[in-house]
Amino acid sequence: MRSTKEALDSLEETIKQYVAELERLSMNDLLYTTDEVDWSLGQMYMHLIQASQNMHMFNIKQCLTGMEPATISSATASTSKTEQGQAIFDQGGFAPIRIAVPASPQYTPKQPESKEQLLSGLLQVLEEMKQLEPRVNHTISDATETNEYKIAHPRFGYLDAKEWFLLIEMHFCHHLLQLARLKQKLGAKSSQ
Repeated sequence: MRSTKEALDSLEETIKQYVAELERLSMNDLLYTTDEVDWSLGQMYMHLIQASQNMHMFNIKQCLTGMEPATISSATASTSKTEQGQAIFDQGGFAPIRIAVPASPQYTPKQPESKEQLLSGLLQVLEEMKQLEPRVNHTISDATETNEYKIAHPRFGYLDAKEWFLLIEMHFCHHLLQLARLKQKLGAKSSQ
């Protein structure tokens, strides 16, 4: 399994790619979608930011502090990853396939309000990850600050703070495929 430092370095480079792409896109480009099922580029950016902030980083903090006992389990309990979760961590990332989730008000991201909102969100994710990395990487003697807690991911099973941390980098890398696919559709629109 990769170190948190390696994952953070990779995430920083990946976010630089997203920022560079964002700078080249107009607001119309970010909002363009071909149908009700496919997300726009802006929605994809919103998804990355919101999933990182509202799920992944939230769960890292919960694992580090042992808070929210109704949703958290001690690592000594019968908590493990699913087969799919184990495979993702064994290979260090998602398989290069499209993962589609049915559109729903709870899951489908809203369109962004501005490019600045997206840039700010990306930079906030990176800054918070830089702050979390030493805590995740370092086991402190105080039992409330260790990686002994796990929280269930809906598809991957129980993950500890380090695994949630690594998942963010894997998630950003995986969506580079979607970025390329949506840019291709955008290019096809431009050439019509």
